[in-house]
Amino acid sequence: MTTAQSILTILAVVLGTMTTRFLPFLIFPEGKEPPRYITYLGTVLPYAVIGLLVVYCLKDAFGGGHFALPELTAILFIVGLHKWKKNTLLSIGGGTIIYMFLVQTIFR
Repeated sequence: MTTAQSILTILAVVLGTMTTRFLPFLIFPEGKEPPRYITYLGTVLPYAVIGLLVVYCLKDAFGGGHFALPELTAILFIVGLHKWKKNTLLSIGGGTIIYMFLVQTIFR
């Protein structure tokens, strides 16, 4: 890639990023009520995205040799830890540590 192509690529990425960051503030200025469907999407989409991520992470788990045992163990640990401590970062970190420990030591 030439220097000019690199500069143009960087400029295109910066423009795309800045557009997606500033456009909502231009379309929905402060003090103006957003449409109901935008408010609805803001309420529903976070849960839909998390559900999609869980399904995506488990899509290949049941076809392997361990029948998704490390994944299900980590999920149960995450749910229990989150119910106990109610800390999202702790749940994510603890679940990741448990899962990595299981797949690298017990379920090799």
